[in-house]
Amino acid sequence: MSKGTPAVVRAAALSVAAAAGVLVVGLVVGGVVAERVIPGLGDAGALTRWGLPVSRLVMNLTAALTVGALLAAVAFLPMRAGGKDKKAASPLSADAIGYLRASSWLAAAWAAAAAATLVFTVADVLGQPVSEILTGNELSSYVGSLPQGTALMLVVLLTVVVALLAWTTTTPGAAFGLLVLAAVALLPPPLTGHSASAGNHSVAVTGVALHVLAVAPWVGGLAILGFHVLTGRDRAGVMAERFSRMALWCYLLVGVSGIVNVIVRLPDPVELLTTNYGRLATGKIVAFALLGAFGWWHRERTVPQIADGKPRAFARLATVEVAVMAATMGLAVALARTAPPPPAEEETPVRALLGFDPPPELTFGRLATLWQFDFFFATLAAVLGGLYIVGLVRLRRRGDRWPLHRTLAWFTGLVLLLAVTQTGVARYSPIMFSTHMGQHMVLNMLAPIFLVAGGPVTLALRALKPARIRGDRGPREWLTAALHSRITAIWTHPAVATILFVASTFALYFTPLFEKAMRNHLGHIAMEVHFLAVGALFFWVLVGVDPAPRRLPYPARIMLLFVTMPFHAFFGLALMNLGAPLAPTWYGAVQPDWVASTLDDQHTGGAIAWAFGEIPTLVVLVILGLQWFFDDQRQARRQDRRADRAEASGNTDDDDLAAYNAHLADLAKKSQARPPTSD
Repeated sequence: MSKGTPAVVRAAALSVAAAAGVLVVGLVVGGVVAERVIPGLGDAGALTRWGLPVSRLVMNLTAALTVGALLAAVAFLPMRAGGKDKKAASPLSADAIGYLRASSWLAAAWAAAAAATLVFTVADVLGQPVSEILTGNELSSYVGSLPQGTALMLVVLLTVVVALLAWTTTTPGAAFGLLVLAAVALLPPPLTGHSASAGNHSVAVTGVALHVLAVAPWVGGLAILGFHVLTGRDRAGVMAERFSRMALWCYLLVGVSGIVNVIVRLPDPVELLTTNYGRLATGKIVAFALLGAFGWWHRERTVPQIADGKPRAFARLATVEVAVMAATMGLAVALARTAPPPPAEEETPVRALLGFDPPPELTFGRLATLWQFDFFFATLAAVLGGLYIVGLVRLRRRGDRWPLHRTLAWFTGLVLLLAVTQTGVARYSPIMFSTHMGQHMVLNMLAPIFLVAGGPVTLALRALKPARIRGDRGPREWLTAALHSRITAIWTHPAVATILFVASTFALYFTPLFEKAMRNHLGHIAMEVHFLAVGALFFWVLVGVDPAPRRLPYPARIMLLFVTMPFHAFFGLALMNLGAPLAPTWYGAVQPDWVASTLDDQHTGGAIAWAFGEIPTLVVLVILGLQWFFDDQRQARRQDRRADRAEASGNTDDDDLAAYNAHLADLAKKSQARPPTSD
């Protein structure tokens, strides 16, 4: 037993006690455990009323610890320099391997807690005791039909995979893959909770997803860092510094997403004090402010003390901070079990499906003025634009230049992205297929052209600094490894990128997948992200300026463009000739009366798809022509410099001329050696 074990046990006990105590208080304040049993309706019993929030709390805590352990292995601890021998030890340090193995046990506990939550959830929804759920066939019957049941089953499957693979993983790339898998496993439960019933579904869904993705690494990372410091392990200073940088961004993201979630569910600020849900949300806001004070104190005082070899101050403060974090998570579980106040506005069937009231009759002016805030794409554009500006500032401070046309191209792509996700286009696209198709074309065939022409990867490689510790992997090293990975080589192969660009459109619209995506807000976001990602992948092959595993010559790029674009014209013609509408149930439920015919609107969408292909073709041809011209100019300048160097060194013979002269000399020698012929 190490000397830090008692301190770790005390910190863990304090955290568990704080989380459990606040959970109990929150459940009592929210009125969850004192629910009235209505005669004639089923009652799941006290075991479910208490067991469901407790199992959720354990699931959330083990999830955060799993993510924290994987982060410690992949990012917080520096890697050791590998030798030239491929059979050398793993680049991961011994402590990193230890945290990987710990994440295996934590993921197994996460899976068990998720399974228990699944049983309690089914019992709660059906109003039956747990004993009846376990002995009957209700569990298997309702897992697939209940969104919460399906979400928890996904968590169980994903966490079991993490638990199995983390036990044998030794490479940084595989460990990073497990971290991504664990992050994905965080999302299903919260996305099927109150966010699905909030007033603005898209804002609520995105807000809760970002909230969870920021909380887990923040809480789990601090817990693992506290364990690392309390047990007196090496590299504590480096680990604390890296966690501190990540925690600042997590704190900001938690704050922004939390405010958005509160506004969506409690549009009236008075409800923060007059409703059970609002009082619990107020308590969570107070805890969040307290955690911000802890974080500021760490950055200013205790992190430098760790670097100076004085970890005690950090250990004391971190113990209290982890306890406050655990208590906040207990409060969050109680908040999730408390129903938010009902919306003040009347809930119509169309509003329940869309998340907003249907807009008036379509005009060009309303497309520009009836804005529809989309939190996901607004955040995406803000992050992409902000990171690009940070890269430009770093290059400028270093005295390096960056082509202006690349900057203009990048921000043109972001403006196009916002133009079809934040304006009236986003408001009309769910109810009119023609508007949806226009949005699809811009996201898939226009915005990606400018984004890839902006050279974001090249800018990142030039702006990011190499890791300060030899053999370690910082952001620049991870990006370089990703560019040289086998996965990147496969996805960026021209054949793969082209097939995805063409076939995915037919597979989406001519199968039931389209209607399923339109009916689910997460599916709708995933569909739009798919349009953008597949378009970026294809146009990266054509006009991308970033490093890639393979480069097509310019004539081959032009040929690929002319071979591919007709398929989108065929797609448009196919839509124009369909005799039955796509997603008839969806459009039958949400399409307003001022739309004359669903089928006619679909034919208009097909005409948009058929005609739109000319625009990206022209844009790509212009960009390819300019790239080809400037590439020839660079090649000419390079040859001129080579000739100048040769002349300066006294070797003025051109390689081709020298070879030709040698050939003539060889012919002359053969002519002299040949015997003369007699007449």
